[in-house]
Amino acid sequence: MAFTLRNPPASTARLGFRLGLIASLMAVSSCTMGPDFTSPAAPDVKTYSPHGETEQAVHALAFGKQMPGKWWTLFHSKPLTALIEQAIKHNPDLQSAYATLVQARENAISQQSSLWPALDATGYATRQQVSGAQYGSPSRGSSVFNLFNTSIGVSYTLDAFGSIRRQIEGMDAQAEYQRFQLEGAFLTIASNIVTTAVLEASLRAQITATQAMMTDQAEQLAVLQQQFDLGGIAKTAVLAQQSLLEQTKTTLPPLQQQLAQARNRLKVLVGTYPSTDLAAQFKLDELQLPDSLPLSLPSQLVRQRPDIRAQEALLHAASAQIGVVIASVFPNFTLKANVSTIATEAGNLFAPGSDIWNMTANLAQPIFHGGQLTHQRLVAKAAYQQVAEQYRSTVLKAFENVADSLSALRYDADALQAQDAALKAANDSLELTRSQFRLGAISYVDLLTAQHDYQQARLGQIKAKASQISDTAALFLALGGGWWQRDLPATLQDNQPKPKKAGSLLEQFEQFRKGK
Repeated sequence: MAFTLRNPPASTARLGFRLGLIASLMAVSSCTMGPDFTSPAAPDVKTYSPHGETEQAVHALAFGKQMPGKWWTLFHSKPLTALIEQAIKHNPDLQSAYATLVQARENAISQQSSLWPALDATGYATRQQVSGAQYGSPSRGSSVFNLFNTSIGVSYTLDAFGSIRRQIEGMDAQAEYQRFQLEGAFLTIASNIVTTAVLEASLRAQITATQAMMTDQAEQLAVLQQQFDLGGIAKTAVLAQQSLLEQTKTTLPPLQQQLAQARNRLKVLVGTYPSTDLAAQFKLDELQLPDSLPLSLPSQLVRQRPDIRAQEALLHAASAQIGVVIASVFPNFTLKANVSTIATEAGNLFAPGSDIWNMTANLAQPIFHGGQLTHQRLVAKAAYQQVAEQYRSTVLKAFENVADSLSALRYDADALQAQDAALKAANDSLELTRSQFRLGAISYVDLLTAQHDYQQARLGQIKAKASQISDTAALFLALGGGWWQRDLPATLQDNQPKPKKAGSLLEQFEQFRKGK
């Protein structure tokens, strides 16, 4: 049964005014205990390696240039871009990370309600019988009556020393942590899609090269068989060529198996089952290397890596917890008030004389807890120090990732150049050897050696090119993936770096969640 208080008694208004006045005075005089968090300063380093960054043989480094938000488009592959956009909508790991972010954001928002008074209304109606024997007068018999009651209760905890505000600050930091966990998950998945696509392209090229070698070796075997039939060569030459052909055939099934696994991996990354037909197919020649690589300044890296920003958010949460613990040693003020009306008839609930009220002010001051509060403060400070060292470790690993990627690209360029030269030399040698063999100038062993050298050079050149593309993607991953180049919803915008372009990952998730 519900009741509406249409004409509250004057005492109710007076009580609300008193409660609001006290709360306002306490709020004005409140303070926040503990340290105010500031982001750690960027490391004082100028380069990623002892010798500085130099131009690579193929890549030109654009030092200090901002990375595009959709860095994978630099490879100029429409199927690759389409797969990553599909992953945004359907990858379960991304959807899970987004749901976790929403949960953290809503928890942080709900915690803000602790700064406001809590107002609750209740009402009840009972019918009961009492006996005079309950009051020592059995002769009075018994009576039956109804009792109606409505009440409004107000409770307000005054955040005089900032404990609640520090708790809210900590939960906001946890939401920020989940935000960068989402960005990190997306960056990892996008990078995995790129590297798996490059692996597929490499395997296709290796399979094509192996099949071409098999065809070439089979044709050579037929020529040798004719020469043997005519008595021009020994049987050993035919058997040797047949053995080479069979050995080449044994290398094909493992490549085909790896290709099938790479295709299955791509399907799962984009959120579909391995049995689904994936239209996109990747070829190594269709993946272009960027003309230049954007390379963030070392001083900017800590603001651009999602894992570093996530660790910074945890550091912020640990700092806020110190304030919560420090505030716990100070008095805790709680105001409570209750206004009720009670009557034996529903129509008399708001009649003069039916209202009752009470107001309570509680003060809780810790005095002696056997050293518990002191040690809790030491625990909070040690937890902050732990997270601070984890943050420093994350920064060091980030710089290591970038330095490793730059080194890999430098040596990839050298390796690819060497493989191109080796392939050209092996091809020229094979053509010359074949001509000399037809003229009988050299033995068949020399021809086998030339064929083997060409086969290895061709496969080496394919692997070197694929490594260069994969390591380029690894550099984009190490530099943070350009998330700051995408707009974020207003509730999640960050002051540094400034987002510039529309179409953020979070906005796409919001549209997906709403079914747009």
